[in-house]
Amino acid sequence: MLASIHSATLQGIVAAPVQVEVNSGESGDPRLVLVGLPDAAVKESEDRVHSALSNSGFAMPETRTTINLAPADIRKEGPLYDLPIALGILLSTGQLTPVLNPADYLVAGELGLSGITRPIRGALAIAQLARKLGKTGLLLPPRSAEEAALVEGIAVYRVESLDQAHRFLSGTLALAPLRGDRHFLRKSDSALSGDFSEIKGQHALRRAVEVAVAGNHNLLMIGPPGSGKSMIAKRIPTIMPEPTLDESLEILSIHSAAGRTISGEAPWCERPFRSPHHTISDVGLLGGGTMPGPGEISLAHHGVLFLDELPEFKRSALEVLRQPLEDGEVTISRSAGKVTLPCAFMLTAAMNPCPCGYLGDPQHECRCSPIQIQRYRSRISGPLLDRIDIHIDAPTLSIRELRTESASESSVAMRERIQAARTRQHTRFAATRTTSNARMTHTQIRQFCRIDSTLGDLLQQAMEQLSLSARAYDRILKVTRTIADLAGSEHIEPPHLLEAIQYRSLDRKLFY
Repeated sequence: MLASIHSATLQGIVAAPVQVEVNSGESGDPRLVLVGLPDAAVKESEDRVHSALSNSGFAMPETRTTINLAPADIRKEGPLYDLPIALGILLSTGQLTPVLNPADYLVAGELGLSGITRPIRGALAIAQLARKLGKTGLLLPPRSAEEAALVEGIAVYRVESLDQAHRFLSGTLALAPLRGDRHFLRKSDSALSGDFSEIKGQHALRRAVEVAVAGNHNLLMIGPPGSGKSMIAKRIPTIMPEPTLDESLEILSIHSAAGRTISGEAPWCERPFRSPHHTISDVGLLGGGTMPGPGEISLAHHGVLFLDELPEFKRSALEVLRQPLEDGEVTISRSAGKVTLPCAFMLTAAMNPCPCGYLGDPQHECRCSPIQIQRYRSRISGPLLDRIDIHIDAPTLSIRELRTESASESSVAMRERIQAARTRQHTRFAATRTTSNARMTHTQIRQFCRIDSTLGDLLQQAMEQLSLSARAYDRILKVTRTIADLAGSEHIEPPHLLEAIQYRSLDRKLFY
């Protein structure tokens, strides 16, 4: 007897439909034959399903049974097919007489040996697929169902076991669909780590960070050890505007596809902050694998990617950032397929001025030779540096600054100014797909960053003296527009341009 259950497979962060076909009663030795490009985890489902059926009071087929995961040309991975395979076996062997039409539901879930269900990756993407396909509902394990219920327009049912799913489809158990509870998508101050009021001194650096966040600009901090670079970077999410509902769902979708929502390590209410170690591989940073999945740059989508000790990262790993920084997305091609992943993140990087870290520090002597310094700094290519809008020094704090008892400005006050600047940008770009000044196109730069001849001459002089590229020219104008937004000015004034130019002054120090 042939039975069919509808399920899904993950391709990057989106789901594609999979039909689980089960045909029992075939001639031959009693065994399960699983086809349709399954990976090792899918192949092992036979043993999990066998135990789950037995411990739930059901019987395995006594004949040869073929299970096909269609379409057969797409590789299937993960344990999410356990539940649909088990239900397909029950249907094909007559142990399940459905009152509800199984074709109206999308089913996914891992089974424990006792028959309980366990959460799966990509529940949000599967719910979006079910809605797109016009399904009546979606059967998922409890934790995954709560996540999927955030998608409007689809009924999501939480099934805690194989037996419960069987009784629901057979009409002997009524389940109420979950209602999406979005309370955990709201930012909570208690969930944030630290506050800018804890930062001593570093007024110029704090200002540069505020400008960077206001326009979503990439930021590079250069200073000796102990100057507070990492401490400040970790507090950047506390001054970023709260993500919109759409942004929250995008963030959650990526982290769900990466499996972070299963382990509970993904924050529900914050913009992501990712800080990979400098030993990370190109694939770990960019994304990929046999079945392409999100890397660190995608996990930082709508948030912050912090690269501490920037020159210590492999050159190849840094160079793969160039295209994603420009486009806000990355396309990964593998033998199993090609996926495009979003990665609109704010790059925040920190580095020492030299190998020993004390070049220019009045309290310590630098022991590095000019050749060592040049070799150290040249690990960052000019094209990558061009894509970092703001470069700022982080000088060593004096003992007097460290001892001060007066609190600095809080994250809340900084966030209010940043939110006002972001609101001006949203109004300006309301009719376009641009979301911030840092994402302005060349045409938008010419439209919204107009400068008169006097300011143009000033900018040309700075470009020539610092030997900046054409890309750096646009970066300066973008930062200038953000500074003007923070000042509440519709027009770019000389102080705005001068401040933006000083944020590129490190180009000459690093490379010329």
